[in-house]
Amino acid sequence: MPKKSAIEILKEFPVLFRKTEAEKWAKHASIFLSRAVKKGLIHRISRGYYINTFLKGWPLVEEVGCFLRAPAYVSGEWALHKHGLLLQVPHTCTVITLQGSVGKSRSLDYQGITLEFSRIAPALFFGFTREERYDLATTEKALLDLLYLRGQIPFSDELELSDVDFENLHQFSQKFPKTLQKKMALLKPTRS
Repeated sequence: MPKKSAIEILKEFPVLFRKTEAEKWAKHASIFLSRAVKKGLIHRISRGYYINTFLKGWPLVEEVGCFLRAPAYVSGEWALHKHGLLLQVPHTCTVITLQGSVGKSRSLDYQGITLEFSRIAPALFFGFTREERYDLATTEKALLDLLYLRGQIPFSDELELSDVDFENLHQFSQKFPKTLQKKMALLKPTRS
């Protein structure tokens, strides 16, 4: 059987992949990956996680965040901006996950954006939909996640709340602690 070139091997990989996937195709995966990074064929995101940039291009920030800590979804200010409720473009993409390895010390930069990972209880891991190749919190869930994780909603005076379904927001809030439900009273529906 003829030996495959690095390009032929990389054609088998998805845009985002783990070292364990490379071990299926390359006899000495660590050496193969190290050489591919040096040649600029792939990009190392963090230990054991890679992007197949040469053949597949650069994935979205949201895709990378959800890939690194699966299962996960994008929430917070980033989700509010994606839904059009927050006009400012955030510099941090908040990724909610069930995994450990979270917090500011575990954040990482990708294409000028900080990926910040926050762990949430399994009972609160809901309220998101599939967008392209990642999961995104609904507007209501993104607001609740901000209140739950940060104790407040940054830029609350700049939010466009006309598209928020306050009935859905109230229903989602029933799964959160009572203290959050009291803070939620600060959000007032805007009349169009």
